[in-house]
Amino acid sequence: MPPKRKEFPVSSTSDVKKPRELAQVNGKKDRTKKNIQSASKRKDAKCISDKVYTHWLMKSEPESRFENGIDMKFSIEDLKACSNQISCWDGVRNYQARNFMNQMKVGQQAFFYHSNCKEPGIAGIMKIVKEGYPDHTQFDEKDPHYDQTSSKDKPRWFMVDIQYERMLKRYIPLSELKALHKKHKEDGGPLENMALFTSARLSVQPVTQEEWDFIISLEK
Repeated sequence: MPPKRKEFPVSSTSDVKKPRELAQVNGKKDRTKKNIQSASKRKDAKCISDKVYTHWLMKSEPESRFENGIDMKFSIEDLKACSNQISCWDGVRNYQARNFMNQMKVGQQAFFYHSNCKEPGIAGIMKIVKEGYPDHTQFDEKDPHYDQTSSKDKPRWFMVDIQYERMLKRYIPLSELKALHKKHKEDGGPLENMALFTSARLSVQPVTQEEWDFIISLEK
């Protein structure tokens, strides 16, 4: 007699995933993964916002770029040339950046960061001389930062006044900071979790005391 064949249970048609069903399952997995990643980013952002900071980094464009006929250029040299070397820091249109500005206190220091230029980097230091108050550009229809949804009774956007303090002893480029950040991520170090890299799009960012001291040490 021939050997008895081993029988295996046959899957019913309901157990077999059709191509469309597989795509739906994979799509659901992708959405779940994205939701987890988004939740993680929101949690990280909330953790950053919840902390109390005493130092900052604020980005501005040192090269001419026109919007609605208005030059958006504002460099640390422009700040230095202002009356009493004081200017308002207006035009911030990101809620988290705005919230950081509202945390700022008179006397706190900030790095003046040159962005959107050939060699982005930290150019100098300024200090806060007036705490958050309504940003006038949100009410100006001719200004690129005009916001028709904001009202003078309930302003949405705020600004601070800053004063030039000094140039850094040398310009510290983003490329150098990025290389240090990568090294610190691998080996541990002050720039490991710096917002300049974890929240790169923010034009106003917090800086920890450790990060501040380390960057100041790079002047040498």
